[in-house]
Amino acid sequence: MLIFDAHLDLAWNAVEWNRNLELTVAELREFEDKFEGIIPGECTVSYPELVRGGIGIVIATLLPRLHRKHAELTFYQGRESSYAAAHGQLAYYRSLERKGVIKSLPNSAALSAHANLWREYLANPEGDAPPVGYILSMEGAPPILEPSQVPEWYEAGLQIVGPGHYGPNEYCHGTGSEGPLTDDGVQLLKEMDKVGMLLDATHLADESFWQALDVFEGPVLASHHNSRALVPGDRQLDDEQMKALIARGSVIGAAFDNWMIKPDYIKKVTPSDTVSMEDVCDHIDHVCQLAGNANHSGIGTDLDGGFGKEQCPGDLDTIADLTKIPAILDARNYSTEDIEKIMSRNFVEFFERSLASGE
Repeated sequence: MLIFDAHLDLAWNAVEWNRNLELTVAELREFEDKFEGIIPGECTVSYPELVRGGIGIVIATLLPRLHRKHAELTFYQGRESSYAAAHGQLAYYRSLERKGVIKSLPNSAALSAHANLWREYLANPEGDAPPVGYILSMEGAPPILEPSQVPEWYEAGLQIVGPGHYGPNEYCHGTGSEGPLTDDGVQLLKEMDKVGMLLDATHLADESFWQALDVFEGPVLASHHNSRALVPGDRQLDDEQMKALIARGSVIGAAFDNWMIKPDYIKKVTPSDTVSMEDVCDHIDHVCQLAGNANHSGIGTDLDGGFGKEQCPGDLDTIADLTKIPAILDARNYSTEDIEKIMSRNFVEFFERSLASGE
């Protein structure tokens, strides 16, 4: 079954953590074991693992964030540095595309063709697998130097923007902070509407979230968000936010970071095996119950997004283990059709509706 992962920080891992994602996860772990304390955890993602798990399409990010021990050093001090870092990550994707490892999906026609190519391969896996298809997103908007620069980024291939990340920035308030969009944030969303960019509501503080839904008229997704009803905290969506997204035709991707999956999980303290993919499926099921159908739930793992295997569900060794989810959903009496929707079709159809046609 084709799997669509709606949030992976691939370029950030390659550029900031110096990971050669063309290696297997086993090879990466063996190399990184020599450098204890530098890498935040055992990696779970590489291109061979994506292929092995049938994860043929992903949303790949530009992430203007550093990995540093001190929290105040994790964000660039100047927007120009964020701009440069994001372009460096963009260059990484373009170089991998030149090698045929990944393939940009800039419009709905390209997306549909690539999804069909992967379905055909998975039905008859002979010969080389297709490249991993990717849709380009930005997590945290500081690399957009001003709202008027949106068309430049769109021409560079950026399809999705999540204005917020952790704390406040020039455009909005994000996770761990409280407040509205800034004046530039309002204008940013209007410029995104003009060119046809999509909005990722992930990480928006509550007030910024509701204002963004009022201002932005285009398609909205929540790439990697779990349920606040199951795990309290502002990093999760409450039921009213989920209902508002469902009403907009959004898809909400379930995240695989343990502290977002199970309440009272403490980073670097709680054993990872106290959390399982059954618990992730509770969040998937919660979205489906709110919607009354399986049309708005998906997968957005965020694996290796600043953490490693030690902070993932205990029954997940690498991202290829996403293949265990269909059996969990089947045991909960989800139909094959609904399981396919959750694993890939919901996000594929969302982008078929939302991206430029390409015809």
